[in-house]
Amino acid sequence: MSAPTTEHLPLPAVAPGNSRHLTVLRFGRPGARPKAYVQASLHADEIPGMLVAHHLRAGLEAAAAAGRLRGEVVLVPFANPIGLTQHVLAEHLGRYALESASNFNRHFPDLAPTAAERLAGRLGDDPVANVATVRAALAEALAATTADDEVQALRRTLLGLALDADIVLDLHCDLEAVLHLYLGTPLWPDAADLAADLGAEATLLARVSGGEPFDEAVGGPWWALADAFPDHPIPAACLAATVELRGVADVSDTLAATDAAGILRFLTRRGVLTGDPGPLPELRADATPLEGVEMLRAPVAGVLVHHRAPGEWVDAGDPVATIVDPGAARLGTSRTELLAGTSGRVYGRVAGRFVRPGTVVSKIAGATALAGRAAGALLPD
Repeated sequence: MSAPTTEHLPLPAVAPGNSRHLTVLRFGRPGARPKAYVQASLHADEIPGMLVAHHLRAGLEAAAAAGRLRGEVVLVPFANPIGLTQHVLAEHLGRYALESASNFNRHFPDLAPTAAERLAGRLGDDPVANVATVRAALAEALAATTADDEVQALRRTLLGLALDADIVLDLHCDLEAVLHLYLGTPLWPDAADLAADLGAEATLLARVSGGEPFDEAVGGPWWALADAFPDHPIPAACLAATVELRGVADVSDTLAATDAAGILRFLTRRGVLTGDPGPLPELRADATPLEGVEMLRAPVAGVLVHHRAPGEWVDAGDPVATIVDPGAARLGTSRTELLAGTSGRVYGRVAGRFVRPGTVVSKIAGATALAGRAAGALLPD
């Protein structure tokens, strides 16, 4: 095995005697290409990614010892030391910052406008040279931002680690789900090998999903700047994806080792590691627009009974779940049926079995954009 270089990047202390840091593991020669960046559990209560990072580290150390590292890999095994400490009444609350109620995976800075100002007159006709120029402009744009608190400092630090990468994988999970991906539309179908190597059962595409999540903060500027400078070739030089590693309870060495092997196979296929990745696995599901996802919501409160598991196909009109009111005045009014409004694959569902009005009960990946699913507001906070 060949151990990585370990860094501890400090975050601003929130009070005397209280400070946190971000642990960063670096494999390969700094600046080598292709560069891959992988981070786990930005939503700190989504645990599967941290175990995948553990197995991924073992695989990367073995690859380094065998001389197979052609590029550079930066691994952040837990991307949110703030959220890891947030326990209230024995419950781990890692999705939102308790101080501000801000979602840890939202509100990353949009660097494209500032970078566009700095790129005026600096681009040419060579796409390779333009990639280097854009990366420099994005770094300048990030350096011009400020961080007023610990959460903003965390976002700024993570973005700085990933901004110049060719591949960025942000490891998350859903509540109860199959493995699925969120990708920028311009990255498809080029990123189909990622979906195939990981065995994704849904891939959801959007140019802008809303809320400024991490993957779009890293990948989105490339197509935004390509639109801003149509006379100069700017490729989508960063494949940034949010990888949803099934559900919160899907934490096992077997699953994590399988997922880490899929990531290593993909990194080999993309030339970050040398060697033969083997034949590309068959794609399990075609990509569909994020605008085509039906967020099936509970209209009433009650006990939730699921009828369709993640991974199952439903047709419009099929029963997906039932909500039972155990105290209804009449037995005949105690059950509310939830029917699919679109045809597609159920890729995620709520884990709790008592729901309130408005709770997203199931998520169905349909192939056709749905009315009311406007771009810019496609993800729940």
